[in-house]
Amino acid sequence: MRVAIISDIHDNIPKLRAALGLLEGVGAVLCLGDLCSPFIAKELGEGFRGPVHIVFGNNDGDRYRIADVAKKYPHIVLHGEYVDLEIDGRKFSLNHYDDIAQAIAATGQHDVVCYGHSHHFDVERKGATLLVNPGEIFGLLTGKSTFVVYDTRTGEAERVDVG
Repeated sequence: MRVAIISDIHDNIPKLRAALGLLEGVGAVLCLGDLCSPFIAKELGEGFRGPVHIVFGNNDGDRYRIADVAKKYPHIVLHGEYVDLEIDGRKFSLNHYDDIAQAIAATGQHDVVCYGHSHHFDVERKGATLLVNPGEIFGLLTGKSTFVVYDTRTGEAERVDVG
């Protein structure tokens, strides 16, 4: 299965819609926080029909209303600030912060550890674990709007640049 990994949307609806338009053949979306506003949950719910797993970041201030919007979309699951998931036989760990992700990856207990926060794209191996920061959907901090598509069959991560 192909899994999209996104982070740091920061209310940029045009970039999010463009990213969602690139998800053909993707079976699930993992969102690593900083949606920011509740209307981003609506964009995710209407823009992608497969499972969407979300962890919160440091800029998700109105979590009550984000949750209220998300509950209208049964394929969206809010996990709080951290979650371990198994997707297609691969073990994923999701959180927003790089220091937490580094510590989790060092345990070697996951196939893929995902984080955001810094807005800087980075994919690297830590032993058998793939450590993934998909960069930012926002696109205004680094000048690049990116995400990752991970293939559970091959174990490879592909960078996707959003136009």
